[in-house]
Amino acid sequence: MHARLTGVALLLTAALVTLVTGAAVAHAQQTSSSERKQLLLDPSNPEWRRQSPPVWYARFETSKGNFVVECVRAHGPNGSDRFYNLIRLGYYNDVRFHRVIAHYIAQWGLNGDPAVNQAWLHAQFPDDPKYGSNVRGTLAFARDTVPGTSNTQVYINLRDNTRNDTNPFAIFGRVISGMDVVDSLYAGYGDRSGSGVRQHRQGNIIAGGNAYLDREFPLLSHLIRAEIIEKPAEE
Repeated sequence: MHARLTGVALLLTAALVTLVTGAAVAHAQQTSSSERKQLLLDPSNPEWRRQSPPVWYARFETSKGNFVVECVRAHGPNGSDRFYNLIRLGYYNDVRFHRVIAHYIAQWGLNGDPAVNQAWLHAQFPDDPKYGSNVRGTLAFARDTVPGTSNTQVYINLRDNTRNDTNPFAIFGRVISGMDVVDSLYAGYGDRSGSGVRQHRQGNIIAGGNAYLDREFPLLSHLIRAEIIEKPAEE
């Protein structure tokens, strides 16, 4: 009888420990989520200014599949650092590829939360010197025609767009796997679902976020999450 009671007591103790541990993990996750939201609302936080590695890699999980990019800091230090931190701190999680033009470019970078968009509206970073060429698979930050207008939006070239090399883009990254996924991103809306930075027609996305895009342009491809990864094994 004593042994049976001892066994029951041990089971109850284990169950209690599991409950307490689970509650602690849930609390930690909730706290982490809350802290992350506060960070997204504060682009002045020093966390956003960490220096990216000399060469680094990121995986993008989308509703069409995954693709991986390689970025070289020396090719655009300011852009590389900004992109690295936007990925590292979750800014690009659950956003839409709001501008995809077939055989031209795929663009994203406006947040799904209007409050976050508002916080980042004037968080532009200094321009990098012009670098590289807009060949298929390369990426850079979108910008207006005037200096100092790069912020959170990036584009990937879906073909050789060397005619854009007259613009002062700093090409600092390229897709190294999953380019077929990038090619498959929904392009049926073209410029109608947001256009580019230079067209100055993104106010509805900034103010409405994902709710606006999902209502008005429900077929847009989703960027589910982006994360910094180790260098992928060569195939």
